[in-house]
Amino acid sequence: MGIDTTIIIGLLPFLFLLISILGGTNGVDNRYDFPSDFIFGSGTTAFQVEGAAKEDGRTPSIWDTFVQSGQQTGDTDVGCNQYHKYKEDVKLMADVGLEAYRFSISWSRLIPNGRGPLNPKGLEYYNNLINELLLHGIQPHITLYNYDLPQALEDEYGGWISPKIVEDFSAYAEVCFREFGDRVLYWTTVNEPNVFVLGGYDLGFLPPERCSFPFGRNKNCSKGNSTTEPYLAMHHSLLAHASAADLYRTKFKKDKQHGHIGISIYGISLAPSTNSKEDVHVAQIAKQFFYDWVLHPLMTGDYSNLMKKIVGSKLPIFTKDEANLVKGSYDFIGITYYGDMSCKYMPNNWSVEYRDVYADLQIQMGFLSITERSLTSAKSLKGVLQYLMQEFGNPPVIIYENGFETERNSSLQDVARVKYMMEHIQVVFDALRNGSNMNGYFTWSFIDVFELLTGYKTSYGLFYVDLDDPNRKRYSKFSAKWYSNFLKGKTSTSLDSDAATKLLFYS
Repeated sequence: MGIDTTIIIGLLPFLFLLISILGGTNGVDNRYDFPSDFIFGSGTTAFQVEGAAKEDGRTPSIWDTFVQSGQQTGDTDVGCNQYHKYKEDVKLMADVGLEAYRFSISWSRLIPNGRGPLNPKGLEYYNNLINELLLHGIQPHITLYNYDLPQALEDEYGGWISPKIVEDFSAYAEVCFREFGDRVLYWTTVNEPNVFVLGGYDLGFLPPERCSFPFGRNKNCSKGNSTTEPYLAMHHSLLAHASAADLYRTKFKKDKQHGHIGISIYGISLAPSTNSKEDVHVAQIAKQFFYDWVLHPLMTGDYSNLMKKIVGSKLPIFTKDEANLVKGSYDFIGITYYGDMSCKYMPNNWSVEYRDVYADLQIQMGFLSITERSLTSAKSLKGVLQYLMQEFGNPPVIIYENGFETERNSSLQDVARVKYMMEHIQVVFDALRNGSNMNGYFTWSFIDVFELLTGYKTSYGLFYVDLDDPNRKRYSKFSAKWYSNFLKGKTSTSLDSDAATKLLFYS
């Protein structure tokens, strides 16, 4: 019987991809090509995986309110249910060979009113999770804040737009350092402040949905001020971070815990929408602006001259004491990175006091498609790492999120995700050889989670979670197998024949 040539032609793309996968990473075979103290891990965050939203004393966060308002759909009351399945998940992490797991603490689970009495059940859960990780030889990396401020504090004084948040965040951080710091060596204070202040306080499409006409993507814009609040929220985020870092260093790190504390920013990479000199120029300015907003105060104790020129009197001012507190308030910079965003020059004639952040920059930004991002992502990550080296003195860096988006119910044979991981790990390897002060790489995400922008519609996980199963059964994807081989020191050519066959018939 003859071979149907249409079948062979149809299989050619997968054969080429198989050759690419089996062919290694152009210099990186496995984890042991990296320094022994370089950390490989994966991560999730509390609201996105824990579930148990109304159990054991937890109170709502602003993300709960966001979902309940109809801005996102999907069950988060049970969700992925890691609150009840953490032992199973840690066992999966150990099976994969993770060296570290990054997770966040739900502030409203640990301190239900945002300040005051601790919740014993919340304290017990996080102690149990940390101990289970250590029992399996996995290093816990904790994030204190990830888009989920206790709703009680939002209701009381507006959360991040009020200076009161600095004291409450510091008190919350102190509880975490005191209760967990004897076993935790890596702390991130705030995750992606350069995203949550834009989405939450300018455009209003992220919690707590604050914005003002005509800037908000949330057309209601029933509360907020897009011209001033993003700058206030960032200012208080920096002060809260610096206050917590100072507390950790003076009260805990020096004599007792010897850990590391930092802040994590979104690694913005902007692709001009066209080759026009206007689009190219504004993309360069916007890139500098978004990195300067967080990193320049951490390096110098003040906002950059570029920001002062663009924002004018709307930009808050650090007092002398605050400047001293903020300057140098990090041991590392966390980076979350997913790929390019588009950037287009959008001139306006508004006076500075009426402009939002995007009007200040005279830009329009947008998301590229999954295909477009995948084509340029690795190259752009190289650019981000070079930029940090050249413009900010090569600070210690940990890539805390890096992942590939697919439709949630796509195949478990996630070949494209493996290809993405290989390409980005190669970039990390090359950056290290070129002098980058990088200390770790974490995939996003360990299991499929409730995503910030898409809920359960898309996924990034190494493991699929069956949300239709009351037990929320986990299923490993091909990416989990590949990452496990990589971490355990097996070469890229050690994939078994079954895996290779699956690759051929992946669709």
